[in-house]
Amino acid sequence: MNLMTKLGLSAVLLSGGLAPLTAQTAQKPETKETFRARGRAEVEANERIRPDRRRARNVILFVGDGMGVATVTAARILDGQQHGMKYGEENKLSFEKFPFLAHSKTYQANQQVSDSAPTMTSIVTGSKANDGSLSVAPNVLGDDFAAAAKPENRLRTILEQAEERGLWTGVVSTARLTHATPGACYAHTPNRDAECDADLAKISPEAAAAGYPDIARQLLDFHVKDTRMNGKISRGLELAWGGGRSKFLRAADPDPEYPGTFGERKDRNLTAEWTGRGGVYVFDKKGFDAIDPATTGPVLGLFEPSHMQYELDRAKDKAGEPSLAEMTEKAIRILKRGPKGFFLMVEAGRIDHGHHAGNAARALNDAVALSRAVEQAVRLASDDTLIIVTADHSHTLFMNGYPTRGNPILGLVVGNDWKTGLPETAPSKAQDGKPYTTLGYANGPGAAAGDRKDLTGVDTAAPDFKQQALIPLGSETHGGEDVAIYARGPHAYLFQGTMEENSIYWVMSKALGIW
Repeated sequence: MNLMTKLGLSAVLLSGGLAPLTAQTAQKPETKETFRARGRAEVEANERIRPDRRRARNVILFVGDGMGVATVTAARILDGQQHGMKYGEENKLSFEKFPFLAHSKTYQANQQVSDSAPTMTSIVTGSKANDGSLSVAPNVLGDDFAAAAKPENRLRTILEQAEERGLWTGVVSTARLTHATPGACYAHTPNRDAECDADLAKISPEAAAAGYPDIARQLLDFHVKDTRMNGKISRGLELAWGGGRSKFLRAADPDPEYPGTFGERKDRNLTAEWTGRGGVYVFDKKGFDAIDPATTGPVLGLFEPSHMQYELDRAKDKAGEPSLAEMTEKAIRILKRGPKGFFLMVEAGRIDHGHHAGNAARALNDAVALSRAVEQAVRLASDDTLIIVTADHSHTLFMNGYPTRGNPILGLVVGNDWKTGLPETAPSKAQDGKPYTTLGYANGPGAAAGDRKDLTGVDTAAPDFKQQALIPLGSETHGGEDVAIYARGPHAYLFQGTMEENSIYWVMSKALGIW
């Protein structure tokens, strides 16, 4: 009788999940020779690695928002178990196969544990910044829009510098395009929440009255010089795909997907302005699929009023929306036609949101979706492309207990019998006599006000399950430990040791010949 049957648990994780253990255990068992050969092969592969000092034609930057090391480990196991591996721990995500690796120190100018605005600013400008600010120098404090407007306090992003050199640029995210990570690529503001003019008016009526541009408007105004794109004029980003329609539509403009839903802007319909100057605007999977990489001009894709769907929920979207892998693949097919190369930023933004909700199932499945997107990039990109995968910060996710090998990563901890080495027949118990999950959070909405909930009989792999937490908070917080940088391609060898997060910019800049 297999372990799943003994525990009386489902053999398949919700989410398209874990193959039954009966099928897994039919595979050839591991032996000492298996482990020795696996370790030796990795070292032999590393012996063949040589630094690539060529100038990069293209750079693709992947950001797993909130994808700390614990998230990578858990996602690796989940991905392996979803694909029917015997255990899952022996799996590797696509980017874990990259030859170069470093640690990134994510503290910022005024934060020990940072938020996404200054961390992404750090990555794309080369300077650390303050809490909540996008591509603005750290001497600008609070909502000082007047100081932020001064040219000397504007941190030029690598996308601006790439456009200046004639490269095509793109921003792809599963979050709102006006959210912190994508916003830092093209916008300059001391307050990340100024996503549309209505937001800005609430934050600083004086800045709004003075004409300071909100983040959505800055996406349209992003302009270094005109570029020819398949015979059409491109004034800024060649493509921008993600969520956030409401930040581009007026309050009187009905949403094309959700009846009764309207935009948020007071002033202008920015999607109409985009098409009015010759660009293409799409809002659903049908429109996305119709984009021809060989002929398209600049493309704005806004697939939800707010953030795009989690990967676990994407199939239920009314109008349909592309996956992160599909957006990455088409973005590369479009941008690789650029005569001087391209720069592409791809964010798996909803890893972060799943963690904030204390919902590991959604966070981890979005991390697996990022791995698939990276796989597409590796398949399509030429060998003169620098590919980087990193996170802007971590979360308080942890793995604990002594679960047996192959234990469902979203399940209850089931240990081993120390005498036989075989799995126990029942979940491990804490001192309160109740079982607990392998994954948990140091804080968040999963914390109980009184006694800890008894998880006996609870489907902890269900999409809506919230992991138990220690400190009760309405939203789980970021973590402050280092995150990983994975890299391959020209100048990837410069990622070594423990580095400042803003060093990522300097490697990209060096690779492109900007520095």
